Amino acid sequence: MSTNTSDSARKVTTRRLIEMKQRGEKISMLTAYDYTSAKIIDEAGIDAILVGDSASNVMAGNVTTLPITLDQMIYHGKSVVKGVSRALVIVDMPFGSYQGNSKEALASAIRIMKESHAEAVKMEGGKEVRESIERILSAGIPVMGHLGLTPQSINKFGTYNVRAREEAEAEKLLSDARMLDEIGCFGIVLEKIPAELAEKVSAEISIPTIGIGAGRGCDGQVLVMHDMLGLNRGFSPRFLRRYADLHTIMTDAVGRYIEDVKHGDFPSATEQY
Repeated sequence: MSTNTSDSARKVTTRRLIEMKQRGEKISMLTAYDYTSAKIIDEAGIDAILVGDSASNVMAGNVTTLPITLDQMIYHGKSVVKGVSRALVIVDMPFGSYQGNSKEALASAIRIMKESHAEAVKMEGGKEVRESIERILSAGIPVMGHLGLTPQSINKFGTYNVRAREEAEAEKLLSDARMLDEIGCFGIVLEKIPAELAEKVSAEISIPTIGIGAGRGCDGQVLVMHDMLGLNRGFSPRFLRRYADLHTIMTDAVGRYIEDVKHGDFPSATEQY
């Protein structure tokens, strides 16, 4: 059921997300990668849609997010934007499109904005990518940061375990969050970090934090749509709440279709011309 009211039906912007934080209104975000899904969750009243590089996993079947390309992210972004009228659409900048070269980073971000018509980009990392973020921001492109577990760095960390449990890493994360706020990012995704740290970060910076496995102290939450709808059975982290079991529903539906075709029950006399 849609939760839209006359006010909540207004187009969501990066500024509006900051205003939501200021008045204590939680921000809802989900991923989407195609027109049909994006249209459904937008009409349901979601505040923001992340065209995540998780498309590499759930759409392309890759083990990590690393293989997905800029062209593929633009394709998914363009498909999502066509289905959305209210939500803010943010596109992940994929691995290799911004690390280490700020000019290439800007070119990548410009392509995403021009070709997908999305409204913002998201980038993983803190001070290591500051130059790239600042160059993109200077072009008038909104940037969302991403700290904590950064899946594009999986080969560096070697694990998807919770990040920033140790004091040194926690201090770096807090410092990076302050930096992202100061240079002009409009929000930060905090992934798989202790809830107490996420709450501290959220209280200390002026921009909204969107948590995934980071506790209830964040200003909003994001989940991968395929996970929360129960389409993906092989992924069951502690932070995931399944709101449906579409895997079973789809399996049953396909099974009944096969049976009807095999027995000649489909199509019926009323389903033909």
